[in-house]
Amino acid sequence: MAACRLVIADDHPLFRDALRLTASQALPDAEIVEAGSFESLKDALEATPEADLVLLDLNMPGMVGLSGLLFLRAAFAAVAVAIISANEEPNVIRQALDLGAMGYIPKSAAPAEIRAALAALLAGEMWMPAGSDLHRRGSSDDAELTRRLTSLTPQQARVLMMLSDGLPNKQIAHAFGVSEATIKAHVSAVLEKLGVDNRTQAVIVARRLMVVAAPDAPGHAAGLATGR
Repeated sequence: MAACRLVIADDHPLFRDALRLTASQALPDAEIVEAGSFESLKDALEATPEADLVLLDLNMPGMVGLSGLLFLRAAFAAVAVAIISANEEPNVIRQALDLGAMGYIPKSAAPAEIRAALAALLAGEMWMPAGSDLHRRGSSDDAELTRRLTSLTPQQARVLMMLSDGLPNKQIAHAFGVSEATIKAHVSAVLEKLGVDNRTQAVIVARRLMVVAAPDAPGHAAGLATGR
């Protein structure tokens, strides 16, 4: 396979090391960048916008659940994103797909399965765990929520993430380096796009993205590293 640029985003250094080793075995010429937080991931993609694939954990500092995926699909639409997580709930996998993930790799997957997933994803194919039902869909309400969420701009997606953290406009404005008036305009746009009347309702919507990942299986990273 031709050389590629791969970004591994996970806050556990041991798992990142193990995943880098597994990826290097399948892609010996790949340029692999690691990120341990959402901010470092954003910085890496701004520095390397031509990345071919991001492997994104569901929970890292600066993001919770699928909120990070929502932002990446808005801000870096040309970069393929696959979730790699210990959470294997079918509804989470389906929601990740609906929000634009190219694939979903369980952390319980064997190294050979991860290498196969990388090959498929880099060839432009979707990849899901064996037995996943790609044709199954959620309710019409879920579909409408996904449509509304994916209509947010990158700035609006970040504002929604910060609202869900309980931050007031002043702190959000400071983080963005803009005026409070600008943030108020973003908040108004978020409320309108989500079809809600106030910040509290917007936070309720945002928290539907806050998937809690299951704890990693003991010794899993070691298993990756040794090729088990």
